Amino acid sequence: MPEKINLTEAITPVKAYLHALQDRLCTILETEDGSAQFTEDSWKHQAGGGGRTRYLADGSVFEKAGVNFSHVQGFNLPPAATAKRPELVDARFQAMGVSVVIHPLNPYIPTSHANVRFIVAEKPDADPIWWFGGGFDLTPYYGFDEDCRHWHQTAKAACEPFGNDVYPHYKKWCDEYFYLKHRHEPRGIGGLFFDDLNEWGFEKSFAFMRSVGDSYIQAYQPIVARRKSHLFGERERNFQCYRRGRYVEFNLLYDRGTLFGLQSGGRTESILMSLPPLVSWKYSYQPELGSEEAKLYEKYLIAKDWV
Repeated sequence: MPEKINLTEAITPVKAYLHALQDRLCTILETEDGSAQFTEDSWKHQAGGGGRTRYLADGSVFEKAGVNFSHVQGFNLPPAATAKRPELVDARFQAMGVSVVIHPLNPYIPTSHANVRFIVAEKPDADPIWWFGGGFDLTPYYGFDEDCRHWHQTAKAACEPFGNDVYPHYKKWCDEYFYLKHRHEPRGIGGLFFDDLNEWGFEKSFAFMRSVGDSYIQAYQPIVARRKSHLFGERERNFQCYRRGRYVEFNLLYDRGTLFGLQSGGRTESILMSLPPLVSWKYSYQPELGSEEAKLYEKYLIAKDWV
């Protein structure tokens, strides 16, 4: 059982951190783009709470970017949360988090995703059950060893204060989670994924969530800066749109966050803002042998120790 907590004393600092994280990420991404700015759309949830959706489109660097905060309440945890926790069926809940998805214009910049969240479930005559979750992962279209090493070195550094086994465990979980079973291939090069974290106690678990949230932009911004001036043409753009199809397939078929949001009556526009603006599917596509496109499959879309 998780450590007993005072809900008010726990929720207040978590919510303050998530608000500040959203603000900080938007500022850094606007600066990196140099032309576009985020617009904010505040909304309310039908059962209580709400959120701040921030959306950037048609920038010089980012074709589409979303940095969303939500804090919602509900009378029943959705199946996406209770499938592995049947004892929480019919529990009231509060869920809060920041979710980030960045779809760059330049195919040489990877798509990136990050999420950090805190969930509390309550049933009558029982102590609240709480847990943290989150992580970040990278989806390149054209691979660069330098970028992959930096991404995973930053992820490893975020985990090191919490134990030597933390990075290998959560990297493996990420590799397994962001895997398209019907395609027999990973979505990208992975990163970190964790969920149901409460065994460390509240303070340490919250500190780890902050470390992951803070490290995401440290991992991603240098890659964007290195690749945003890389020349590309129609071929690279077409391949990017094709590979974005895999991103759509994963989010709609497997992503627990997407399912949680839709099943709990969340705001559809905010939930599906993670999808890319332009995407294509080609029947039975095979990359040309020896091409840069083929190299993505051969060298990068494999479970690998990048550190």
